[in-house]
Amino acid sequence: MKARASIEEKYGKDLLNLSKKSFGQAELNTTKKALEVFKQKVENVGQAHLQLAQSIKDEAKRLEDFREKQKESRKKIEHTMEQLHKLKTSQYKKTMDSKKTYEQKCRDKDEAEQALNRNANTGNLKQQEKLTAKSSQAKSLAEEADRNYQQNVSLLEKIRENWLMEHTKACEFFEIQECERVQYTRNTLWTHVNLLSQQCVTSDEMYEEVRKSLEGCSISKDIEYFIDLRKTGDTPPAQVPYENFYSLQRNPGSGRSQVSGGIRREAPLPPATQNDAAYSMLDGNYSLAQY
Repeated sequence: MKARASIEEKYGKDLLNLSKKSFGQAELNTTKKALEVFKQKVENVGQAHLQLAQSIKDEAKRLEDFREKQKESRKKIEHTMEQLHKLKTSQYKKTMDSKKTYEQKCRDKDEAEQALNRNANTGNLKQQEKLTAKSSQAKSLAEEADRNYQQNVSLLEKIRENWLMEHTKACEFFEIQECERVQYTRNTLWTHVNLLSQQCVTSDEMYEEVRKSLEGCSISKDIEYFIDLRKTGDTPPAQVPYENFYSLQRNPGSGRSQVSGGIRREAPLPPATQNDAAYSMLDGNYSLAQY
């Protein structure tokens, strides 16, 4: 989720930087308005992605806090179970040692009794008393080892029962904690994809406004607006007339063309004589002098 938040944040910042760049400055009227709407909506989408990134970060932080809380609770249970396990292990070792001692003392007692029985019919009274004392001491030590062994077994059983009870509680606690973890993770992911879906809806709404602004674009209105903005007048420039060089020389006063009101006027050519050059008219606006 943190990685997705970083991606959304970078994408949002890139869109904001993109929306600040200049474009479409030469456009006019409805097209310019549509481009301005497009630019504004790109900025809005960028802001929405930044908000989405922050929302994802908040969700990730809540999930992390939840996991830390569970971790602390789990540590307490694990510490208790670790102490009980060490106690049980220690008592088990102590019990096994006492068992070995008990078994050895029983064997010593049996050997002392057997030695006493073997020497019961001998006439050595001093040896008999010595074996009797040794048998009595071995019996006493065996009884003491037996009591110690039984006490250790009893204590081990109490520790085992306590360990088993705490172990059962720990397992139940961990099961409940795991159920809570799975449910919280599921709900967090559900919220996460809802945020992503909402972002898609928000972006589509922004782009729909752009589409509406583009539908309002009118080519004919933009052309008319451009003409009204850039036009220089209602009438075109007047036509530049053709002026015959030779006609102007012969009739400097009347042969010069005059332009009035955009209409060209020319003086008629003089009639040809024997002493004058001969003119041949090619058309109504052009003449060629021949000598």
